Amino acid sequence: MPRTLSFTDRLIGQFDNALRTLTPGAVSAQKANPAQAVAHSELSHAQRRHSEALMRINHSGEVCAQGLYQGQALTAALPTVRASMSLAADEELDHLAWCDQRLQELQGNTSWMNPLFYSLSFSLGAVAGAAGDRYSLGFVAATEDQVSHHLSAHLQQIDQIDARSTAILEQMLADERRHEASALAAGGVEFPPAVKQLMTVVSKLMTKVAYYI
Repeated sequence: MPRTLSFTDRLIGQFDNALRTLTPGAVSAQKANPAQAVAHSELSHAQRRHSEALMRINHSGEVCAQGLYQGQALTAALPTVRASMSLAADEELDHLAWCDQRLQELQGNTSWMNPLFYSLSFSLGAVAGAAGDRYSLGFVAATEDQVSHHLSAHLQQIDQIDARSTAILEQMLADERRHEASALAAGGVEFPPAVKQLMTVVSKLMTKVAYYI
């Protein structure tokens, strides 16, 4: 019979996850990179720099997702919800690894702001988890909705230009939409438009910063 993890055990696990998340190249994907069977595109210098910046944004988004899910898994009341958050975090690790690999191919670097992004997201996730599982799941759904909008916008910018990045973002988008639907189906509350608008403002600020640094 598996041992039930204590709060301290889970806290140690979160710390280990944070270290791996914030260390470039430390995370290995469990699923194959969607870009591995896609030929490299001939990109101009400007196109490569733009793709690099977009993938840096998406990498930072996955850093935030790790912080969010790990924070919620730490404070969620029901074991089933904690398990669901941990599973989602594991799936997001694949996205993190894929973005990191593509950034290396594009000769780019991850954002210097990632430790701050992770810390803020972890704190928000912990607060959402402590507020109750319905609100925690609702926050996941609202966040995944934000991420899906960003991914869709990025795909419009690089489609037919950067095939390898496109393959990664398309798979990420499908996964994020599934996470959103699962969170709502599990009982997550639908956040009001005013809250979603505030989340949009914060998200746009983060993406502007990550585009450059």
